[in-house]
Amino acid sequence: MNEEQYIRRRVRGCVMLVALAVPAVSAASEPGDIIKYRQNVMEGNGAHASAAEAIIQGKVEFKGHLPDHARALEAFTRNIPALFPPGSDTGAETRALEAIWKNRADFEKRAKDVETKAAAFAKAVASKDDAQIQASFKELNDGCNACHKEFRKRKR
Repeated sequence: MNEEQYIRRRVRGCVMLVALAVPAVSAASEPGDIIKYRQNVMEGNGAHASAAEAIIQGKVEFKGHLPDHARALEAFTRNIPALFPPGSDTGAETRALEAIWKNRADFEKRAKDVETKAAAFAKAVASKDDAQIQASFKELNDGCNACHKEFRKRKR
């Protein structure tokens, strides 16, 4: 098995674990554990987005990894609101703003928009059309930033 196959297998395994774990996590976990889990998922999203961006901008020569990053982003952006169940705004240090729970409908709408844009990015990557990849990545990035602007505290 070459390195690229190994990485793809690992990404698929992580995607499956998250897909299975998100509903179960919110049902029986402590708020602090949920916060830590969602921070890890969101940091993973950021890492995949940063890696994808480096590839798209030609800063690194790992173009074969781009489909893996796109699939991971597509998987990890599914049902983001599940990572923010009621009561998970306290119990640990979190940058999540109260607006997530007070303006739930708007938060869910923005999260769905990011989910849709991540799926479009994965589809663009599969098409191998560089212009489409760049445009859809920009849309995804803009969607993430819009949600963060309204629902996440800024770093100090």
